[in-house]
Amino acid sequence: MLRSLLRMRPADLLNFLFLIFLIAVTVVFHQRIKSPWEPVSLYVSLLICQAVLIRFRGRNSLMGLVYDIVFPLISILCIFDSLGWIVHSINPRDIDPLLIRLDFMLFNGTPAIMLEKIQSPFLTDILQLSYSSYYFLPVILGIALKTNNEDSHFERSLFLVMLCFYLSYVGYLLWPALGPRFSIHALHEDKLRGFIVADPIRDFLNRLEGVKRDAFPSGHTGVSLVVLYLTFRFERRLFWIFLPIVLALIFSTVYCRYHYVVDVIAGVILTFVTIIIGETYYGYRSKRVDTDR
Repeated sequence: MLRSLLRMRPADLLNFLFLIFLIAVTVVFHQRIKSPWEPVSLYVSLLICQAVLIRFRGRNSLMGLVYDIVFPLISILCIFDSLGWIVHSINPRDIDPLLIRLDFMLFNGTPAIMLEKIQSPFLTDILQLSYSSYYFLPVILGIALKTNNEDSHFERSLFLVMLCFYLSYVGYLLWPALGPRFSIHALHEDKLRGFIVADPIRDFLNRLEGVKRDAFPSGHTGVSLVVLYLTFRFERRLFWIFLPIVLALIFSTVYCRYHYVVDVIAGVILTFVTIIIGETYYGYRSKRVDTDR
């Protein structure tokens, strides 16, 4: 059994185990969830799609593309969207009051409100674009690695990025939080207005993401820093392009009122936990594969 699992691509094994975990959680708490069959059906469908892609991934280049990039992206997004069904049903107590107090202790004020002093439409546009780059940075890294035929680096990167996403999802289950844009909305003196692009992007993201209680830890911070770590290791030229974008992205999480500062700190910790767990697993897996040969 262990040998069979080790033969699976690490990202496939991670996705398989996390879907099984979510099915188990949904079944255990089914009485609290309004329509438990909906998330379970989604998770089972993803498992079936994954099994089919693993079986037929070598048939042609299109199947390979779907297997390597399209399906992981769809799986991450679908699982994130499913959290709206289960997070608050399983854990109905939001921790926003605690996060607000921690931010106040650190800064003797509320950072999202304090940043109103530097607020401007042009800066809001830039930072909203930086915040949105989170959805593209992992994809750009993956395409760059595949284009350069760095398959081993691609698989390692895919595993670490997916691990960071899924660890952040566990965080949302354990510590649900709405974030400043909802919890302290009434305390802001001015609405956060952009010049050209910020408002439509923000409205689109609000419709896309909905209310997921996904503030703690900051997945934007964790995932973008993991991508930065991977570009530093495998695509150094891309690292220097990504560095200012990621720094602006992290600042934007607070400026654009998506996260508390303690969310960002937790996101940094998430990065280190992801790298430690992921690299340790890869080291163990490499030794076992070598031993079994």
